[in-house]
Amino acid sequence: MRLSVLDLAPINPGETAGQSLAGSVDLAQAAERLGFARVWYAEHHNMATIASSATSVLIAHVAAHTKTIRLGAGGVMLPNHSPLVIAEQFGTLAELHPGRIDLGLGRAPGTDQRTWAALRRDIRASEQFPQDVVELRGYLAGESVVPGIKAVPGHGTKVPLTILGSSLFGAQLAAALGLPYAFASHFAPDALHQAVAVYRERFEPSEQLAEPFVIAGINAVVAETREQAMTMQRAVIRSRVRGILLRDSPIAQNVGDDELDALANSPQAAPVMKMVQNTALGTGEEAVATLRRFQIEADADELIMAVHGETAERVRALELLEGAGALAVSA
Repeated sequence: MRLSVLDLAPINPGETAGQSLAGSVDLAQAAERLGFARVWYAEHHNMATIASSATSVLIAHVAAHTKTIRLGAGGVMLPNHSPLVIAEQFGTLAELHPGRIDLGLGRAPGTDQRTWAALRRDIRASEQFPQDVVELRGYLAGESVVPGIKAVPGHGTKVPLTILGSSLFGAQLAAALGLPYAFASHFAPDALHQAVAVYRERFEPSEQLAEPFVIAGINAVVAETREQAMTMQRAVIRSRVRGILLRDSPIAQNVGDDELDALANSPQAAPVMKMVQNTALGTGEEAVATLRRFQIEADADELIMAVHGETAERVRALELLEGAGALAVSA
């Protein structure tokens, strides 16, 4: 099973951003040692519990502390940026770390409208996403579609692109451009099966990719015992409830676990619970069984796991998965 890691660079309670980023290095080193395919980082802004806003900077730091594992963005939210700037950033990474850099591209802003305004972006920028992807691919391929403009570094590096999505839009675009498609089923599972079917049906081969390639996201909460994993999962749900349902509440940090649990069981929390619907939960063996079943159900060529917990717990989760045969060829 081709298995990768989506590191959300969580800033856990009592932890600084610097400690979170150090944890990202530890996690990537463990993934490399154990044989996972790649580690990706997602662009989020104005979120107190996520430290991966400067995605390319984090990738550069982790790449300098690892040797072989592929690293990339899962993803860069392209409407937040000029395609030329992203080509230069990831072209620089590719020149520094040849053969190790991926670039996943998303159409959403990865934040709220107020923060998008602070990023100095036009709210209509998402409408230009297909054209921006084509422009970016041209810079990286050394075949710029903008006369007289060249990405340096970036020109000719051919950093492999992946389209991220949670709807049919991304599936159709990835198919038309002949690019891999990564579905965000770790937090938005509803359209997974329809999007993958559309992508595979409409795929057109490209220079980068001869056949369709699907990556599906899944959460992973793995521990030595199922009881420990269930305790960790409750902490994940409480964090989501606090961060999403109580985000703008002045009392959010003062709400206790019992109150968060009650809120998690309320109708208002249905969208939050949907976000953890796809989770490999339990011991290593239990989680591997879930991963194998999900890979078949999702018709995915690769799974990318958002591994939850504190740094030591996330590293141990990877060890337990590898020990239970997650990376072995299934029978």
